[in-house]
Order: sequence, then structure tokens, then C-alpha cells
Amino acid sequence: MIFNVQRTLLSAALALSLGSAMPAFSAEPHPQILADAEQYKAPALKLLERLVNIDSGSGYEPGLTQVRDIAVAELKQLGFSIELVPDAAANNSHVIATLKGKGKAKILLMAHMDTVFKEGSAAERPFHIKDGRAYGPGVMDDKGGIVAGIYALKVLKNQNFTDYAQITFLLDASEEVGSEAAAELIRNTARAHDVTLNLEPGRPADGLVVWRKGSATAVVEVKGKAAHAGVAPELGRNAAMEVAHQILQLGKLGDAEKKTTINFTVLKAGDRTNVIPDQATAKADVRAALPEEFDRIERDLARVSANQLIPETQVTTSLKRGLPPMPQTPESDKLVVIAQGIYAELGRQLTIEGSGGAADASLSAGVGTPTLDGFGIVGGNIHTPQEYAEVESVVPRVYLLSRMIMELAKR
Repeated sequence: MIFNVQRTLLSAALALSLGSAMPAFSAEPHPQILADAEQYKAPALKLLERLVNIDSGSGYEPGLTQVRDIAVAELKQLGFSIELVPDAAANNSHVIATLKGKGKAKILLMAHMDTVFKEGSAAERPFHIKDGRAYGPGVMDDKGGIVAGIYALKVLKNQNFTDYAQITFLLDASEEVGSEAAAELIRNTARAHDVTLNLEPGRPADGLVVWRKGSATAVVEVKGKAAHAGVAPELGRNAAMEVAHQILQLGKLGDAEKKTTINFTVLKAGDRTNVIPDQATAKADVRAALPEEFDRIERDLARVSANQLIPETQVTTSLKRGLPPMPQTPESDKLVVIAQGIYAELGRQLTIEGSGGAADASLSAGVGTPTLDGFGIVGGNIHTPQEYAEVESVVPRVYLLSRMIMELAKR
């Protein structure tokens, strides 16, 4: 109870500290922080290369363990205590790294070790730099975030900066696919902190993310009746044709005005060309900025799917909810003002954006902890073979995160 009161007071101080005016920041960058960030550019890129050249797709235990061990070794050198949290669903362990200071603020940093890329991607597309951009699987999402976090912490160590009560660095092993254990770990950890900075990639226009859509998966299952496709197709009930019909009508359930989207991305039906398929499944990615839209989608899936094309087929629908939306709040707006003031010290301007991509930041924001996202290295073409990170963003992003921690420790 004592801790909860303290956290409430600190969070309230964050919410009120700026009032209605921009806080005063230096017209010039902090010279030693900038010098250290510049000094660390080459080593940061070397660490990024090491991480990118390891396959760590969700669930791939050997690669995730390698990435985890490298990050843990770096954090131990900085004085962090390490807790590994096993998660069978992730096929690995999440990392909770903790560093105690002498101040009052408890600051949570988050990044993730898994990527969307399959085993073999690193060998096919190893880390390389071309025309000022670094390429390779997971280079921006989110190995660049891990690197930005580690090197910002190195900068603070060089300054003997300890004006925080605690910095926690949480490394999720399953962000791209999610797990109940990871979600609960993030929620519980965020509750114990005053503010969360998520190290997802900086947006291509050099931006931070102030709101995110939530995610869910819509599942359509069809049962039909098998028959010989050439001899007696009329005796069958074609599950593939029914699921195709369902995709076309259910794919219209989005609402552009409310930023709700539904996109069918996975289809399965039959395994032989001469048999009318008796089973079919379709899965859709659902995104929504408003929580109530998931309830509406779930109802409409059941209602609209009652309109069937193939008689005597059975159609069932379900909605598996993932990460909740992360709304823009007065507290996140205060964090934006701090970040913009810091970036202005470098003569740079942050763009402030929303994202259709769900992230762990939503879980932190969902328990009431002021949260801001997008503190990783800037990049683009996320989740594609052309994913890249801007090499020249390394120094300003390490500077931004270092100074952000310093400013938040004061409040």
C-alpha cells in the first residue's frame, strides 16, 4: 500500500509537472551525453549486426536464447540484476533486468527479442549497410530497440547518473505472437513503475508513437462433406467455396471512420485436387482503435456468417483478442512535450504518430502507467524483407533516450 501511494504521487507529479507550458530545455545539446552517443555509434552498429545475424523468429529457441544471452551479458556489465522468466508458450524466457539508483522515479524500458522472420532469414539476408540504411531481419523491429536501450544506459553509466529509484529493462521473447504469461508479466511490471518507454522502432519520419490500435484474430471454420470432385461433385458440400464466400462478406466488416480493419491473411482448405474439401479455415487480422469495436466485430461475425452460399455446410466464427488499444492520453501528451524539448536540443523535430500495429506498450498503458512508444532506432518497411534502419538515427535516438530518462528522473 505504501508503494501504491508513492507511485500515485509520482505519476500525478508527471501529469502536473508541465502545466500548460513547454518545459525549459537547453538551446544546446548536453555536451557529454552527445559526445558519448557519438562515440557509441560504431559499437552500437556492431552490436546491431551481431543481433540481426541471429535468427530469432517467435518460438525459435536457439536464436532467441543467443539474442537473450548477448543482451543479458551487456546488461550485467552495466550492473543490472537479471531475472529470467520461463514461458512455455514463447519457447524461451523473458528477461527482467533491474538497476537500482538513489532517486524516486521508477522507469520501465521495454523491447522484444523475437522477430517475424523464419529460420534461415539471417543467412539469406545478413546485416549490411547500403546508402545510409542498415538491412537485415529484425534490424528495426526490434533489435534496433534493444541496441538503443543498451547504449542509452551505457551513456548514463558514463555520467554516473543514478537519480532514479529503479530502471527496469524488460525484454519480451514473444511480442510478435503474444502469450498470456508475457502479457501478465508486462502488466504486473508496469504497475510497479511510474512511467514506461517502449523501444519499438522510431517511425520513418523520425516519430514517436502516442496511440496504437489493438489486435485480434478472427477465425472462420467451415465443415462440409467430401466427395469425388470428378465422379460425383454434387454429393459433396464444398467447404472451400463456402469459406471463400465468407471471406468476401466478412472482409467488409471494417469501419474506416473508426479506424477498424479486418484483413483475411491465412486460408486452409483441402489437400487433394480431386476431392471436394470437407473442412476449411480462414483467419483474419483485426485491428481497432476503440475497444468496443472488438465487441461489435465479434457480434457481426456471427450475424453475417449466417448468410451461407453452400447449403448444408456448418459455419462457426470466433474472435481471439490480442493486445488492447493504446489510447492517446493527457499523460502521454506530457511525455511527448518532454521528448520534443529534448530533441530540439539537437535541432531536430519529432513527429508524433499513431500506429495500426499493436505492441507491448498497450499492456503498460492499459494498467494506467503513463506510456510513450517508438524510442528505438528509426526505420521503415517493417515486417518485410526490405526492413531497414537509418544509420544516422543511432546517435540522436541514443541521445533522446538517455536524456528522457534523466528528465523523467527529476519529475
